[in-house]
Amino acid sequence: MNTTDLPETNEYNSLVNSLDKFHLVTHTDGEGLITYANQNYLNVSGWTPKRIIGKSIWQMFSDCSENQDIVNSIWDRLLLGKSWSGKVEKMSRDGKPFFVNMLAVPTTSNEGELQSALFLELDITEDIRLQEKLGEIAFIDVETGLMSRHKLEQVVNESIDKGLHFSFVYLTIDHYYTIKELQSADSETQLIQEFTNRLKRYFQDSPIARIDTNSFVVLTAFGDWYIQGFYDFLKQQPIYLSHNAQTLSISGGIVRFPEDQQTYVQLYQVALAAADEVISSGGGRIASLSAESHKTLNRRHEIDRKMLTALDRNSLHVAYQPQFDIASNSITCYEALVRWEDEELGVISPDELIPIAEENGLIEEVGAYVAEEAMTFATNWHRAGTDMGISINTSVRESLNPQWKDRLISILNDTGCPANKVYLEFTETFALKAEEEQSVLSQMSELQNLGLQFTLDDFGSGYASLRYLQHLPVTTIKIDRIFTEVLLSNPKTQKLVEGIIQLSKKLNLYTVAEGVVNEDQFNLLKKMGIDAVQGHYIGIPLPADQIDIH
Repeated sequence: MNTTDLPETNEYNSLVNSLDKFHLVTHTDGEGLITYANQNYLNVSGWTPKRIIGKSIWQMFSDCSENQDIVNSIWDRLLLGKSWSGKVEKMSRDGKPFFVNMLAVPTTSNEGELQSALFLELDITEDIRLQEKLGEIAFIDVETGLMSRHKLEQVVNESIDKGLHFSFVYLTIDHYYTIKELQSADSETQLIQEFTNRLKRYFQDSPIARIDTNSFVVLTAFGDWYIQGFYDFLKQQPIYLSHNAQTLSISGGIVRFPEDQQTYVQLYQVALAAADEVISSGGGRIASLSAESHKTLNRRHEIDRKMLTALDRNSLHVAYQPQFDIASNSITCYEALVRWEDEELGVISPDELIPIAEENGLIEEVGAYVAEEAMTFATNWHRAGTDMGISINTSVRESLNPQWKDRLISILNDTGCPANKVYLEFTETFALKAEEEQSVLSQMSELQNLGLQFTLDDFGSGYASLRYLQHLPVTTIKIDRIFTEVLLSNPKTQKLVEGIIQLSKKLNLYTVAEGVVNEDQFNLLKKMGIDAVQGHYIGIPLPADQIDIH
């Protein structure tokens, strides 16, 4: 469709005004960057004109693979010069889903090149929520007649209470949204219903639930060999849509009760993890989770279960890793790293602890504990007459709390720590949220005004680090250890690291290289002009009582 040829008539303008009045309207350029959003869209999505212009259409959807597949298929169709219509789930600025019926219309040049796109949407969130509520009450998936996710949980818990042995099988249709794009709405419904019929025929009398558009769970007493046979059964039973045979591929994960996991949540998580493992290796299989992955997940569950007790009993402690300043030829800062030693689990590192704490909501308590310990450590140095800095890691979850700034200021006051000796380290995930959330930026600015400094950690490992140097109050960057590891063996890495150091100097940023483990790395980085280094060559993390402050 080439809308550039449409006349600017009164009737045309009236049509545009009418659409703008009753629809959610957005325009993008040929690259998918938003150039316009009307007030209806802003009201529903929570975006502001200033924040939404220049964002990509992909950012209007959640970053889960399912929704990104949908927007990719929409954009692929627009690139072909074809319109797209259908129901989609979008994401508001604050991360809440809303649902729309969407019509996407391309504008192309005479050569067929996509120049812009128009998106007309009707908000159907209330209708969807009502359908979901009715589904929850009835415990039935209306389209297939299978159990809903809510009913599944009830049935699993009842089976667990009875001590029944069963396999929890998670199944998902591979490339579903690509298949859907090629079908009509009626064919899409038929596809799901025919797939459901094959599930029922193969897993006779087994409880089956539909838990997502193209994802299902089967509870069965059959062994792995029989469950895995369903894949071949599907190959032998193609689905006919519009008189064309459609052979489906599926990916799935199997977990057993009680041999593997003991609760509904654990069964679901492990089966999903097994399916993801299959998908990441190409799909088209039904498999149990590998022994190593089972071990990892079980450890995560144990860490999650014990974390609150560990906080209550003060089982956590902080270790401090030194940072060596080249100019002064001395250690001028320590990074505070949380540690947890458990009799059963052994040593739990920050890489394990922090992600789980963010998931279970305990990250603020962990963060406050580390900040208090670290600032007390820095205060002791200050009172001993040494200006020693302390670097503290902070997370997205902490910063989104409106009390984040106040909590840090309170700890500063309670410990007597000089604000200008505190460096708050944040990752690119934090930086992305800080750019989007004015409240986070505002808190960062207030903390900076008090003297606190900010460090962008893992620099170079993300895709947009340079942008953050423009907009966020960064004074220090840490070059990710992945570059240090291959520094001596990869000439390109040497040039890249040297370039980062020179860029940093032009921006008046202090640059630290992480992961330095030997003298050769140290000498090369020093020759390149690095400001400071950190790693086992300088010193391993130690508790405060093993560090001499005199």
